Amino acid sequence: MSTLRTQVAIIGGGPSGMLLGQLLHKQGIANVVLERVSAEHILGRIRAGILETGFADLMREAGVHARMEREGLPHEGFAIAVNGHGTRIDLKGLTGRNVLCYGQVEISKDLIDARIESEQPSYFEATDVTLHDINTTQPSVTFLHQGQRHSLHCDYIAGCDGFHGVSRQAIPASLRQEFERVYPVGWLGVLSETPPVDHELIYCRSQHGFALASMRSPTRSRYYIDVPLSDKVEQWSDAAFWAELQKRLPPEAAANLITGPAIEKSIAPLRSFICEPMQHGRLFLVGDAAHIVPPTGAKGLNLAASDVATLYKILTRVYHDNDNACVPLYSQIALRRVWHGERFSWWMTRLLHNLDEQGPHDKSGNSGLRFTESELHYLLSSHAGRTLLAEQYVGLPYEELSA
Repeated sequence: MSTLRTQVAIIGGGPSGMLLGQLLHKQGIANVVLERVSAEHILGRIRAGILETGFADLMREAGVHARMEREGLPHEGFAIAVNGHGTRIDLKGLTGRNVLCYGQVEISKDLIDARIESEQPSYFEATDVTLHDINTTQPSVTFLHQGQRHSLHCDYIAGCDGFHGVSRQAIPASLRQEFERVYPVGWLGVLSETPPVDHELIYCRSQHGFALASMRSPTRSRYYIDVPLSDKVEQWSDAAFWAELQKRLPPEAAANLITGPAIEKSIAPLRSFICEPMQHGRLFLVGDAAHIVPPTGAKGLNLAASDVATLYKILTRVYHDNDNACVPLYSQIALRRVWHGERFSWWMTRLLHNLDEQGPHDKSGNSGLRFTESELHYLLSSHAGRTLLAEQYVGLPYEELSA
């Protein structure tokens, strides 16, 4: 077994792991990334594409922003359409900020390219990854790579390996409190080489169900509809998808819809999940390893970025200022923003999907529907309501460490 040494071991080479690695590298903090799949596999995964201001600023701080600035699409607003009637949420006018449409695949490509250029060590297709002694001052990670076993000794471990990764499971079950809600629907998504129906996102609630009209570029569209969890992708032909989407879009957007072959089609289940605490000893959980949100509201990738920002600031203070007192603050700081994001995503999901939630006045569910319609009417017709939506959509400010 070969013995390796670094300051921070990063488990997971997706956007959060690679962004953390790049930010630490910029501060002269040595790190090693371990990833169970190949770089090509990561770049083949179709994921989110709406970046909060804070995430875009982190990319700039990491020095991987050039292509994002050149190709990203600033969105100063988005629309919510209820039964065909759309209301624009003016993000820029209400908050002074906007979001940026830039796909997760592009983020990963920029970060992997920067990682290769920096010559910081990365082990793709690493298997049998096991964490050791995380509750001591000398943690380590063992793994198998290209037939050789390695032992990586480090000061800290960042678990950026997703919901199904090994990091969260390394925390004793007796010390973890987990909160979970599985929704009765999933999002059927289609990516197509067609121009989007609008230059901004449109979230739709209709009698036929939920839909989202999104994009990855001026020539590439991303569309979603909600379907029962029991549905399989194979049940949905391209023609059936386009027909169902068109029914759910507002008339002016439906008139602009250009269809074409799906270059990617998948169903993503909707789930809310949080693990507390997000740290144990020298292990920190980041992103999906600690929390999952429904995609409604575009918070998943952005919450991972806020975790990265908090951990990056803490580790920088540890190594630059020899301040270890800030280490125990990670979980409580990260969780405050996570719970805000989870609540917002649940709220948006409840408002825009017909989940048949019952109201307090009868058992038929009809009053629940009326309450949802009333809440949407208030939010969309009120300046205060639209501001509430806008402030959370563009992202709450990152919390600073106390001096």
